Amino acid sequence: MYQPFNLTGRAAVVTGGNGGIGYGMASALLAAGASVAIWGSNAEKTQRARLQLAQDCGDASRVHAFVCDVGDEAQVEAAFTQSVAALGRVDACFANAGVSSKGVVLTEMSLEEFRRVQRVNVEGVFLTFRAAARHMAQHGQGGSLVATASTAAVEGAARNSHYGASKGAVTSMVRALAVELARHRIRVNSILPGWIETDMTEKSVHNSKFADAVLPRIPVRRWGRIEDFGGIAVYLASDASAYATGEQFLIDGGYTKF
Repeated sequence: MYQPFNLTGRAAVVTGGNGGIGYGMASALLAAGASVAIWGSNAEKTQRARLQLAQDCGDASRVHAFVCDVGDEAQVEAAFTQSVAALGRVDACFANAGVSSKGVVLTEMSLEEFRRVQRVNVEGVFLTFRAAARHMAQHGQGGSLVATASTAAVEGAARNSHYGASKGAVTSMVRALAVELARHRIRVNSILPGWIETDMTEKSVHNSKFADAVLPRIPVRRWGRIEDFGGIAVYLASDASAYATGEQFLIDGGYTKF
């Protein structure tokens, strides 16, 4: 029987899994049978997410949560070690944690603001992937690394140059690592979300002026939902994507095509 999306016995880490797109990914991975460790920088929010995910999947033993600032090297190393101890091993790692920009024009942007975004969005992916790749190469069974980038990586985003730079860097990192890590049977891909309803985008999507300008540019005529990322997460964690690496998966309702 063809069951490539059955993740029973698999284990995954999802950074930023305590909300938004990461939560949607973690929920779907659990529904497909995987065990999951979510990471979040806010302890209370992360614990609430763990309890809700455990309730929804009906098996608390498959849900673990760790507090981690992905921009901090020591915290990433500690959280990954804890995740391996809890899960047994890690087969898929979703570097999803990220921060948004503050809508600053280049001529008024401080170096501190530029670095704030790179610290989490670029360095956080690097640190997370490094820990995961070391583990996957050591246990010799391969695995899947997935980074959450953004359509800002491929489109011009005014007043968001530092955010666009961070997401463009991630997609370039993914392509390089797909080639570098293939010999270890590690696949590396990126997901580029469009406009998705999350806490991060709440102010924008609920602003009528913004909605009137952007929604007509989305062919499916709605904002994305966190549930829209469950399928791609399960696919990239599963054997169904065994020959897919170095790719950018646009999940944007057709926004970048119109």
